[in-house]
Amino acid sequence: MADLNKNKSNKKSGWKRTWREKKIINNGFPAKSVGNKNLLQLQIALIGSDPKIWREIIVSAADSFFALNVAIQDVFGWDDSHLHQFFTVNPYKTRPPYPRIAIPNPAYDDGEDTVDERKTKVEDYLGKINAKVYYEYDSGDSWMHEIKVLKILKNDGKIKTPAIIGGENIAPPEDCGGIGGYYDLLEAVNDPKNPNHEDMMEWLDIEKPSDFDPEKFDMREIKFSDPKKALDRYDRFYGK
Repeated sequence: MADLNKNKSNKKSGWKRTWREKKIINNGFPAKSVGNKNLLQLQIALIGSDPKIWREIIVSAADSFFALNVAIQDVFGWDDSHLHQFFTVNPYKTRPPYPRIAIPNPAYDDGEDTVDERKTKVEDYLGKINAKVYYEYDSGDSWMHEIKVLKILKNDGKIKTPAIIGGENIAPPEDCGGIGGYYDLLEAVNDPKNPNHEDMMEWLDIEKPSDFDPEKFDMREIKFSDPKKALDRYDRFYGK
């Protein structure tokens, strides 16, 4: 696989190492070989997390945004039990309505234009180095992720996608109240004097605070789901 960014500087430290210096892991469904199509090396970070909760993955530039959604769910360990959407601009810096990439749904749309994620390729919006989109999972908790293109790679036909090559820290539990609620939860769990300590221990179903380790992340445990099967489940639940 050739790096199409030969003129870019490359510091070989931490997660910024090249893909050749990292272990590439693809588990789960029989992933496809993408032949000679370009690959995108993406960093996905949960906005507001500190220390940063992030993953680095390789996907085909020809993948749909729905397929990217499935990969994000897998690498963060989300349950895919809530709606999601992509924003083509930073929603924290842009007044609504936001340009969105999602599955059009009249029951949830507010009249804004929606680009159908099932028919839209990732390269349409992430075709350049440093290009960004934003991914929101669960509009209630509003888990907002920044997706940034780190590299565009020419595939030699050997790698199969999607693949994970890095990451740190586990994703928060579902339905804990967003990023603020997550850090409130951690504070309560680690402080026996906190009035919510016992409730949060019970909610997490743990016996002692050390049973929940926010830094525990092992990318070898990641298993990727089949986007086609995921879309079938989505259609059955929400309707086509």
